[in-house]
Amino acid sequence: MIEIAAAREDWPDEFARLKPILRRACPQLLAVHHIGSTAVPNLAAKDVIDIQVTVDDLATVDIAAFEREGFAARAGLVDHCPPGLDLPPQELTKHFFKRTVRPANVHVREQGRFNQRYALLFRDYLRAHPGAASAYGLIKQRLVAFFPDNADAYYDIKDPVCDLIMATANEWALYVDWSEPTSD
Repeated sequence: MIEIAAAREDWPDEFARLKPILRRACPQLLAVHHIGSTAVPNLAAKDVIDIQVTVDDLATVDIAAFEREGFAARAGLVDHCPPGLDLPPQELTKHFFKRTVRPANVHVREQGRFNQRYALLFRDYLRAHPGAASAYGLIKQRLVAFFPDNADAYYDIKDPVCDLIMATANEWALYVDWSEPTSD
């Protein structure tokens, strides 16, 4: 069942508590970022901390090290490709880990890939545009009202909404000369 919670002020603190655990699991990481809706102030979200770990090469990631730190690996996940783009698979590939002690999703992506940039720009755009963030939160709440037990339907609609937001976010990035932030 999907549940959307009101924004919580302690989500950034919960992310901060997970950072040292991720650094132990992946000492070769380049950056750790709090991403997703819990990283955007005042945005309703699933009560799951989303984190992006950036590495040079996915092949160097020690899956067992993440598992020793309490993260379960989920194999075969790739990020969606926005409509109209023809991206090679490596631009969407990632490692994905789920933690249940404090619900968290960890997306390990390669530096410079499309999916690695997408997560950061999406977050930063919503942080800079509270009106867009509020509208996005409302869409998620309405989707859950229609599809509380159907994650596929929820994401089949939510992903294209994110792509619409990203169309504007990409223009905003050029306007403000956005660049990838250093590690959170």
